[in-house]
This record gives sequence, structure tokens and C-alpha cells, in this order.
Amino acid sequence: MIDKLPEALQLRTDKQWQQLSEKQGADNPVTDDKLRAEMQWVLALSDFVSQSLQRDTALLFDLISSSDLFESYRDSQYAERLATILADCRDEKQLGELLRKFRRREMVRIAWRDLAGRADLIETTCDLSHLADSCIDMALSSLYEWHCTQWGTPFNDAEEQQRLVVLAMGKLGAYELNFSSDVDLIFCYPEDGETRGARRTISNQEFFIKLGQALIRSLDATTAHGFVFRVDMRLRPFGESSVLAVSFDAM
Repeated sequence: MIDKLPEALQLRTDKQWQQLSEKQGADNPVTDDKLRAEMQWVLALSDFVSQSLQRDTALLFDLISSSDLFESYRDSQYAERLATILADCRDEKQLGELLRKFRRREMVRIAWRDLAGRADLIETTCDLSHLADSCIDMALSSLYEWHCTQWGTPFNDAEEQQRLVVLAMGKLGAYELNFSSDVDLIFCYPEDGETRGARRTISNQEFFIKLGQALIRSLDATTAHGFVFRVDMRLRPFGESSVLAVSFDAM
């Protein structure tokens, strides 16, 4: 830990610590000197954490009071929590906002634990990878349902329902994501066919291209709440010259 912070950073740290103490109330004051030293260290090293705590003063209190800041997550914990958060989500705009708020909270937690020495490199890269994996999977689940309502449900000639398969390449594929990584993805689906159940049917490929485009928007677009993960689709077969989603046979 550092012995002395620059004056401006010290003042900001003291202000944020005071806000945290006041939020916890007189019955449960924050008096942990180790935690305060960690906060000074983390804020000195991470503009992202500092700006996030300035933007949302309740964020750190939530991480501390829930004990999430002090405990390792199970691999499935991100997906379980995000599924609960998205349970009542009804449209793409709300999906994007909820994903970005969830991502900011969990990224602050991961960065804090990494910089404060509470998590080693393996845990940090696995946490980042599981966070990305859950955001992709949960967003896809919601978007698929909404697209089926709008465009019909995709089936093959044998009347088997078709779903989009998202393959993770690069660092995410190896569960080695870091804080600045984008996610390299490939979109594919089992078999060609047409959608059913809507006023106008479209081909499976057209359906999954629309779905893939919506998934990219939900993750990659920068809004007032930031972004979730940058998405790179150039590793798909034939790169940018190919269509966004292809069948298994085409791949």
C-alpha cells in the first residue's frame, strides 16, 4: 500500500469514505483501517473505479454490505445474478441499461479485488471471462425470445427448433480475458429453414443475422451507462467479407 496520496486524490478519497460511512449509519460505521488503505490504493491505481464510485456513491457500500468485495464467486454466480436482474426485462433499451449497470458493479468488484491483492491473476481473468460469458448468454436468451415474437421461431425442415450458437475465440475462449479485452465471437446455427408463427416468415439465416446484430448492439454500443464489452466479429470464417451468421454446414 502507498504511504501518502497526492492531495487532490486524498481529498477525494476522504470524501468518498465519509459518504460511505454516512450511508452505513451510526449503528454500523466503517472503521476498518485496512479497508480504507485498500480504498486509497485502488483509487490511486484505477481511474475506472474512482469514477465509478463518484458516479454511484452507493456502489461500494453495496459491495461491502453484501460481502461480495471480500469473497470469491462461484463460476455460475454471474449468470445466476444476472438472470434475476433480467427476469422482468421487456425490451432492448432496458436490457442495455441493466447489462451496463451490472457490468459496472462487477468490474469495480473485480478490479478492487485484483488491485488490493484479494484475488490472484487466475481468479481475476476467470472472473472477467465468466462475467462476459454471462452477459452474452443472458442477453442472447432475452433477445431470442423477443425476436421469435417479432419474426417467428426458426425451425429446420425436420421441424426442430433452431438456436443461435455463439463461439468465443481469443482470450474469452481461453478464459483469459483482461480488463481491456474485447470479445471475439462467431455466430452460427445448426440448419437452414424458415421461421414459423409470425405474420411474415423469414429464413433462418436472416433471423439469426438480425439476432446477432441485436446482440452486438446490446453489448458494444456506448450509451450514457457506458458499454458492456467491445465485440469483434472479424475472426468468423472469411472475416468481414462473409455474412454475420452461418449454418454449421456453411461453416
